[in-house]
Formats: sequence, structure tokens, C-alpha cells
Amino acid sequence: MGRDISIDPMPRSLTLKDIARHAGVSRATVSLVIRNSPRVAKETRSRVQSSIAALGYVYDRAAANLRSRTTHTIGLVVCEITNPFYAELTAGIDEVLDRAGFVAFLANTAESPERQDRFISRMREHKVDGLLLSPAEGTDPSIVDDMHRLGLPVVEMLRHLGGKNADHVGVDFRLGMTLAAEHLIRLGHKRIAFVGGGRRASPSRDRAAAYRQTLARYGLAAGPVIDCMPTREEGARAVGRLLEGDRPTAVLCYNDICAFGVMLGLADRGLTPGRDMAVIGFDNIAEAALYRPALTTVAVGGRLIGQEAANLLLRRIKAPDGAPEMIVMPPKLIVRSSCGARPNHH
Repeated sequence: MGRDISIDPMPRSLTLKDIARHAGVSRATVSLVIRNSPRVAKETRSRVQSSIAALGYVYDRAAANLRSRTTHTIGLVVCEITNPFYAELTAGIDEVLDRAGFVAFLANTAESPERQDRFISRMREHKVDGLLLSPAEGTDPSIVDDMHRLGLPVVEMLRHLGGKNADHVGVDFRLGMTLAAEHLIRLGHKRIAFVGGGRRASPSRDRAAAYRQTLARYGLAAGPVIDCMPTREEGARAVGRLLEGDRPTAVLCYNDICAFGVMLGLADRGLTPGRDMAVIGFDNIAEAALYRPALTTVAVGGRLIGQEAANLLLRRIKAPDGAPEMIVMPPKLIVRSSCGARPNHH
């Protein structure tokens, strides 16, 4: 008779109990570690992760998602990732999501509604639990209602599409531009230019309107107004047009990036910002304080906006039928050297 040939059965898949036994902890603790819960001590977490690695355990997230009907992922759609302001916004979002055990899929629309539609479709295929959206210029306002009908919570960031049912986190852009314009008027400026309002989204309309209304309230004529894109290149190019004819003594810029361009354009022509022409930006990105001369700007708290938006979306995921929230952050004028006034640096 031939020898018995025993065939090893298929190795059974590892369970949380196996890991718990190996690490000397409870099954519940292993579950918390896998779900990135902050409630586990560092040493315990490390021990469980070592056991997971030693045993070669792979978490079946798809099965867990089916059980919980959530994926713990968020779609994050921004319109202009090259602007450092959006890096600060994203960092604030990431802090909140990470603490809550969520991960964001990041997409940059580069101001294209068509790209935006493609990204959102792809994110829906991945069954994200919600969407953080800084809408591309020209976005159809019905997008938020469409997402609601599909059962996908959405929080608009910065740009407001005008719908009544939208959760929104933004800034009082009108107040910010009013503070900046009034500061220049108090310094004695009577001819104040506005550069960089070439976008068609709500923040651009709000800033341009506040600029015109503030000057009118003080009996001053607006202009020159240069509606270029708010970039370094366009800001630098705008200086040539500013210096034609009756030149302004001060410039309000749509954002800090545009203001850096204006300051470069002035320097190229032998003029010093803050001495020969006052310049004020908007956003207070980190580079503004380090620029020379340091840029006077309106701080809007990009990181804080990101944190608020992420927290609002997490609330909405838990309570899909709650009343819509609109959170409007207050801006603050930060006076530095570029406007020719005594800096306050706060």
C-alpha cells in the first residue's frame, strides 16, 4: 500500500482574536487600534501593530465598510491647489479628519467645472461619506441639491453657490476688504487701485463690491480697477497699467499672491512698496510676514476654515437631516510695512 498523503487544509484567515492573543490584549483593543481610535495608549497601540505585522494580518476594509455602511473617506475638491492658501486649508481639514479616523481623497479642479464633475463622479464610485467642496468658477449652483438627492453630504468652502440648503464655511470677505480700504483712507490715500478681481466666483464679487462701496462712502472715486487673474505674473504686469496717467498712491490686491506680483512689478521700476505706493494683500499666507517689505494683509485663517468645514461635514454625516449651517469667519487686518503705516504684526 502506498503512503497516506495528507493535504494541509487551506490556512484559515486570521481574526482579531488571534491578534489579541498574540499581543496579550482584548479583542476590543485590537479593534480600536485598527480603527485608529485615539483612546488606545501609545505602548499598547505599538504592541498591537507589532503583532499585526508579525502575523501578517490584513484588515478587510471592504467587508467592514459593508457592515458599517461607511468608508471613513471624504472627497476634498479644491479649485486652486497652487495657491498656498489652499495648502493651509487642506492642513486644517486633514487635522480634524485624522483625529476622527477619516481620510481625504484630494482633487484639484484648476477652476474647471468639467474636471470637478469627473472628480466627484469618481469619488462617488469610491463611496465617500461626504464632500468638502471649494467650487470651481462657473459651477452650476444645482450641484449641492443634486448631491443631497443622492444622499451625499456636502459642505461648501469659501465660495457660496447661492443655494438655501447648503452647509457653508466661509469668510466675511466684504468686511475684510472694507477694513483694508478704510485703513488706506485713514492713512490719507485718495486714489486707491484694485488689482486682481478677474475671478467670477462669490469671493471676487464680494471684495470688488466692498472696495467700490467703501470708497464711495468716503466720497472717493474708484480706480483704476484692473480685473486680471490674481497671480504673481498678472499682478506684476498690472503695475505698468497702474503707472499710466494719474497714478494711484495705494493698491488693494485680491490676494497675497497678486500683491507679491504688484510689489515685484514696483521694484522692477525702482519703486518701493510702502514708501512710493502702499500695497495691501488678502489671506495672510505664511509668506506674507516673511516678504520684504512685509505685506500688510487681511487674515482669514485658512487652517481654521478647514477645521470648521471638516467638523461641520462630520456633524452632517452623523445627522444628514439637520438644519443647514452657515459659518462665517471674521477677517482681521494685519498691518505690516508694505502699506507705509506703523506695523502691528498681530
